[in-house]
Amino acid sequence: MHPLLVLLLIAVWLGAMYVGFIVVFPVLFPATLVVAGAAALGLYYLHACRTLAPSTLAGPSPVEPPPVAYRHYLLGQVWRDWWAITRTVVPRVWTTASAIVVRLTRTLLLGGLWGYFAFPIWLALCAGIATAAVPAGVFVLALTVLYGLVAAVGLAAWLGCVLVLAAVERVFMAYGRILQTCPHPFCYERIGLPEYACPGCGARHRGLTPGAGGAFRHVCRCGARLPTTVPLGRFRLAAYCPHCGGRLPERIGRVRVEPLPFVGGPAAGKTTFMVLGIRALHAHAHAVDGRLSFVERRHAQAYAGAIEEFQRGGRPAKTGPELPLATMVDVELPGRARRILYLFDPAGEHYTGATEVESLRYLDHGEALLFVLDPFALPQVRRALTADERRLVEAGAASSEEDPADTLQRVLNELRSRPGQGRQKRVAVVVTKIDLLARTEIGRGLRDDPDLRGWLGRVGLGNTVRTLDQVAGEVRYLGSGLATAPAEVADLLGWLTGLVPPAANVEGPATASGAEEGGVPGTAPPRAPWPVRGRADGRVPVGYQVGRWAVLAGVSALTVAAVAGALLAAAERFPY
Repeated sequence: MHPLLVLLLIAVWLGAMYVGFIVVFPVLFPATLVVAGAAALGLYYLHACRTLAPSTLAGPSPVEPPPVAYRHYLLGQVWRDWWAITRTVVPRVWTTASAIVVRLTRTLLLGGLWGYFAFPIWLALCAGIATAAVPAGVFVLALTVLYGLVAAVGLAAWLGCVLVLAAVERVFMAYGRILQTCPHPFCYERIGLPEYACPGCGARHRGLTPGAGGAFRHVCRCGARLPTTVPLGRFRLAAYCPHCGGRLPERIGRVRVEPLPFVGGPAAGKTTFMVLGIRALHAHAHAVDGRLSFVERRHAQAYAGAIEEFQRGGRPAKTGPELPLATMVDVELPGRARRILYLFDPAGEHYTGATEVESLRYLDHGEALLFVLDPFALPQVRRALTADERRLVEAGAASSEEDPADTLQRVLNELRSRPGQGRQKRVAVVVTKIDLLARTEIGRGLRDDPDLRGWLGRVGLGNTVRTLDQVAGEVRYLGSGLATAPAEVADLLGWLTGLVPPAANVEGPATASGAEEGGVPGTAPPRAPWPVRGRADGRVPVGYQVGRWAVLAGVSALTVAAVAGALLAAAERFPY
């Protein structure tokens, strides 16, 4: 080739390079940078909308239905959403940018001789695309910070609500001295938190408290929203023992459970006195416009049958040998007197041996004890009876063969091995068959001087009486028979359970006729069920949707700010 032609080509190439780098590059590079950055930003925003806007469980960031309840959105799903957007956008941006650079290279540099003159254009375009990674990376970092900020603010609010609600419930439980125990045989465990069944699908929720599932509500796998505290309505859900799965009373957790063991040997009269006690409390509740009802229908039916048997002059059937299910009585009186009484009436044989007493685990939880004492089971009383008096007693009632002192000693020995060393706040001693006892010579003095404590000391129970004074904060004595005034029985049981004031404060003292006026108590009225509210199956919980929309709003605001910043920068760079 002629040297002049070569020099001419070189001059043209240098001129093209000069124009390219001095004129074209300063314009094309920032334009490419802005276009590439806007494209990356738009792609990120598009995928953010696709991920965060849907309300269904399926989608770019699927929400797995939980075994029982959803966790709070900010404790996991928020970062899965962020990762779903990031892992989709970053490879997409990289693939798109790489494909454009390869195509530009093939078109501008490798398309022929003129590629030598297009180098400034290729460099401006490729450099703009590559440099756009910097603002894109800054934007992704800003979005990550945004996610962290939303999560931090939300978690701070969530934690504050959790702490406040937990404190409110603790104060409520402590103020009401709420005790929760299981009434079912072979369990009798103390319960910190029952299991609650979802009214929508029946799933059992073990940790229905302010926590990882939410502060005010937990969302069941079926979408139902469940309250997390008793003040918020948790008591309206069906409750179950977490140890044995047995059903618990409806108001458990809202009022105190008061376990009341009836301690006494076989045929001591425990069942009879329990029936008389329920009748007396029912009469008292009726007299003061209160309410007494059974938790379970079978207990109401058993009580009605026992009352009919008494009216016919019969005796209640002997208690079976199995461990007892507590007779649960729900009592509500005017004021703050509310209790769920667990009346434990086992067969007397359960008190005739140390092993049998050990199986009565409900003795661990109560602060009161009711000792039912058959006076005709005392050896000294038996020896003092004449032949006629023995026939009178045998015709009137069955007598226990177990020495009451031995029965009580076994129970106290067992309690000493348990927490509290057997200390009881209140102990009631009920001397049964007092009507028959008063017709004997040894018990005749009780008519004029009803000092049961002194009488028991004189008939061989002096050590037992003194032992009770040591293990109990207060001890009361009552003589009980079929003719005993219900007001006296209600007074004793009200004091023993911390339920009612002395009967003297009741207008119109409860009597047998008063009990009849109140009728036979039925089962507790059903509480208003918790409504099944929530999102339909296949949709994310409301908390998830709110969290996603909050993040999407932040992404939108950040996108608008980035675009506005880019336009301002361009306006400053190119004022005309």
